[in-house]
Amino acid sequence: MTVLNALIGIAVLLILTIAVGLAARFMQGRARRRLSAQIVGPELVGEDALGARATILQFSTDFCTRCPEVHRDLGDVADARVGVTHLDVDLTHRPDLAKRFHVLQTPTTLILDQDGVVTGRFGGVPHRNVVEFELDRVINDEPATV
Repeated sequence: MTVLNALIGIAVLLILTIAVGLAARFMQGRARRRLSAQIVGPELVGEDALGARATILQFSTDFCTRCPEVHRDLGDVADARVGVTHLDVDLTHRPDLAKRFHVLQTPTTLILDQDGVVTGRFGGVPHRNVVEFELDRVINDEPATV
């Protein structure tokens, strides 16, 4: 192998690494809508009830450095809306939920409708305005009650 071939190989690997890193960074904090029929009941996450209109379900761990900040932000978003609840589940003590919901990083946030159906998912730190948009979408898609 010549030095030129080695340099070309290193350059290709570097370009691929940068591309994968940029793609991963681009996906951080963005909503992914899950169309699977996953339903989260309050008993599954150790709570009495979900939000009357929507629920923000945050998965955290003890060693997550960004989770406390995300917890505060998501709590503020939920407090600003009537019928929206913010729940935080520590996966350190519930690894079964990490497996069930395919959580590969913390924080991971799920948006649930009033029936507990997962309508959106955020991997990493979610952007506040995107969470608000997803909540508005879920709340406004509900049929009007008489």
